Amino acid sequence: MKLTSYPEPQTGAFAFDEGNMGRVERILKRYPPERKASAILPLLDIAQRQNGGWLSKECIEYVADFLEIAPIRAWEVATFYTMLNLKPVGKHFIQVCRTTPCWLRGSDELTQACRKRLGVGKGEVTEDGLFSYIEVECLGACVNAPMVQINDDYYEDLTPDRLVEIIDRLENGEAVPIGSQTERQGSAPEGGPETLREMPWLKKGAPEEGDLPDYGPQDTEPAEARQEPTAGPADKEKTDTPDRAGPDAGPQSGSDALDDKEDK
Repeated sequence: MKLTSYPEPQTGAFAFDEGNMGRVERILKRYPPERKASAILPLLDIAQRQNGGWLSKECIEYVADFLEIAPIRAWEVATFYTMLNLKPVGKHFIQVCRTTPCWLRGSDELTQACRKRLGVGKGEVTEDGLFSYIEVECLGACVNAPMVQINDDYYEDLTPDRLVEIIDRLENGEAVPIGSQTERQGSAPEGGPETLREMPWLKKGAPEEGDLPDYGPQDTEPAEARQEPTAGPADKEKTDTPDRAGPDAGPQSGSDALDDKEDK
């Protein structure tokens, strides 16, 4: 139900297709009906993906109409978040991280490689519609700098030549491995581990004699032989009545000391 007056959204011919409508319905189930406007960000993302990677005016206002909110509220979100594109992008949308770690490791050269290989400027789309590129702020893969994001995937530990190779392969429809392009594991040090180089006990299979670290002599006596003997009735009586007057008597409690004083 509309609570305020606003211009009717200009949705044009855009509408969620059957497959995306199912996704939208699952997302809306996360929110109470009166709070369905909270789903605006994921719905804008779905609309962007259906529309070829960007949000037209019709997409944005269709989502507003779908959620029964004023169009301006959808525009506020669409113009705030940088992952929402307000102009067409290429099929392979390259985002070059330019924040300090990547910049120190050569992100400027990656941008220059994109410009030289694709023949277009930042934010422009190649004539075949396959590629576009922009510079963005930190993408959170600082330890593997420099890096780029292409659509939903990260490509890390890049050089300009390697980025050009990736573009060539994508242009030819070939698969490209994502993640580190130097084949290092996660964000491990370049060139391999710097500590704990020798850990033979982590070898595959059962460890052989001599593989495990030497922790000194081990007690090999059977567990049955190490059990303490069970105290008998006579022994229990002795242990339950300590000799306070003996030479090995420990410190007395306050009540014990008072009893001794009265006896004297």
